Amino acid sequence: MKKYIAEIIGTFAMIFCGCGAMTINEITGGAISHAGVAATWGLIVMAMIYAFGEISGAHFNPAVTIGFAFAKKFSLKEVPKYISSQIIGAIAAAFLLWFLFPESQFLGETTPAQGFPAYKAAILEFLLTFFLMLTIINVSTGSKEIGTMAAIAVGGVILLEAMFAGPMTKASMNPARSIAPALFTGNFQYLWLYITAPILGAMTAVSSCKLVKDDNCC
Repeated sequence: MKKYIAEIIGTFAMIFCGCGAMTINEITGGAISHAGVAATWGLIVMAMIYAFGEISGAHFNPAVTIGFAFAKKFSLKEVPKYISSQIIGAIAAAFLLWFLFPESQFLGETTPAQGFPAYKAAILEFLLTFFLMLTIINVSTGSKEIGTMAAIAVGGVILLEAMFAGPMTKASMNPARSIAPALFTGNFQYLWLYITAPILGAMTAVSSCKLVKDDNCC
């Protein structure tokens, strides 16, 4: 049970801080700034990898869990349990944000920028998750993100991607992160792309790793 609790707590912390930064930035008219929001996402992921990497592997993301399973580094029977834990943590965080900030319209939800077509947002989310999973699988130990290198690398790539792609898609890269706020805002229009594109991106990253690596790292 410890690893599932770790996934719940870690995902809760990530969504509460990341979507919380977006929510507070919204209701204060930009007090945190786009750069501040991106930094918050990167730093909370880094912190949670330090906190729970040894326990659960610090996935906090259904796409990452599926990617590890696709790479045969993670048991298939554990996938539903991990994804359920991640979604529970994400929904709990979104609920608390909804309770604390009822004036927020978006709660950090993920939607494409106005005028940015959904298919382009799907392509961008696919690529963002591809880069994220490529980083994760090359710095992880088995299916676990452990230690200084993993924390800095993964937190850094999330900060980077949120910084440049956030204005266009909100840089989700994580189905649980997109599902949770949508349940409270009722905006499900684009949820399909934020579920499918990250999963496909993670699986493609694993496949590409196998093409260029001679060992069994992928």
